Amino acid sequence: MSSKANAESPQPNELGRDDFALTRVPAEERYSWFSVAVQRFGQISALSQFLLGATLGFSMDFWTAFWALTLGAVILEIVAIFTGIAGQREGLSTSVLARWAGFGRYGSSLIGLVIALSLIGWFGIQNAVFAEGLHQLLGFLPIWAWSLITGLLVTGIVIFGFLSMTWTAYITVPAFLLLAGYSIISALQHYSLGQLVSSPAPGPTLTLAAGATMVAGGYMVGSVITPDMTRYNRSVGDVIKQTVLGITLGEYTIGLIGVLLAHAIKSADIIAIVTSTSGAIGTIILIVATLKINDWNLYSSSLGFVNILDTVFGRHVNRAMVTLMVGIVGTILSALGVLSLFTGFLTLLGVTIPPIAGIMVVDYFILRRHRKVLDESAARGALPDRVESWNPIAIAVWIISSLVGYTLQWGIPVLNSLFCAAILYYIVSRAVALWQPTVQKQEA
Repeated sequence: MSSKANAESPQPNELGRDDFALTRVPAEERYSWFSVAVQRFGQISALSQFLLGATLGFSMDFWTAFWALTLGAVILEIVAIFTGIAGQREGLSTSVLARWAGFGRYGSSLIGLVIALSLIGWFGIQNAVFAEGLHQLLGFLPIWAWSLITGLLVTGIVIFGFLSMTWTAYITVPAFLLLAGYSIISALQHYSLGQLVSSPAPGPTLTLAAGATMVAGGYMVGSVITPDMTRYNRSVGDVIKQTVLGITLGEYTIGLIGVLLAHAIKSADIIAIVTSTSGAIGTIILIVATLKINDWNLYSSSLGFVNILDTVFGRHVNRAMVTLMVGIVGTILSALGVLSLFTGFLTLLGVTIPPIAGIMVVDYFILRRHRKVLDESAARGALPDRVESWNPIAIAVWIISSLVGYTLQWGIPVLNSLFCAAILYYIVSRAVALWQPTVQKQEA
């Protein structure tokens, strides 16, 4: 049996697969760029992206929605490429990498908790969409019951880790692409493409800045947790290829189809839109494609909680067991109706998550405070022996930048919080580094 099979097989009395939750992914355990790229595209090619496109289309004309998608996609790609390269180089998940990329041991637990809780919310939102669609199609169970069934289904897939999620993507992504093509062709048979492109927004107007924030905010958490995925990549080039291809195709293909369908049906009700253009069978395929983003919501959330249990309590709890617990919580949230908070949730993520990426990228690529110990430990295939407990600068900058993004009523909040965090963290860190030797010299 190969070393890969040994590493991924559960140990006796152990549930599922741990998937290197607290260690580096060895070179022999990495996957081809295509295998990872299918999962990257699968994160965006989901029902939620149709919902986002329909939301933009209902409140924007086509070209305003196009530029909102463009701005959002560029922001996402830049963040995902930098965080993804760091994850690929170190072979570490986002929450573990954060220990040596700005936040320290306990700081990584704090930001990991925020990300993990956000992903539980996403899991609930996606699962509620899944359940609502099945309820409208089949109807013999209430929505909350369908939520329990679909939530436990996704949890079962994620318990067995990256390998089972890869095979899920191989099935759901092609099915989704076929349905997406069918949906737009069906819509264009009854409407003029020129009229759909030139028609005004059917609903209340949404500004370009607000739309771009929804686009970037809606997947920003996905960009920040990119290391959870790219730690399985073999090269920097693989990271760049899969990121550009996955995000660009996902945002434009799926998002713009949602915009056109919203203009055609004059509604933002995505289930009604898909049902009217694809029928019941198509709707089932489309809803099942939600599996491909929801499994990653749950997977990365479980990695975050595993890191918290390790750093705060000193306990290495099996990732699959954590997945089971988190999946149950997320399933309950979906049954309680988290879907109604969709738009507000996107906006909130748009200003609180980007500062994390700004701080990690500046610390890892520019300040390089821990690159030496990371490189030395990577040569041994282990984690560094030393790690700072806290980095108060990072925590303070994160809070300040989030408030800036939330309160500053100018420009695009996602960019405001992202750039504020990156610039402020660099300036304060450099100032403190210059000040400390002076203080030490005076004391001596």
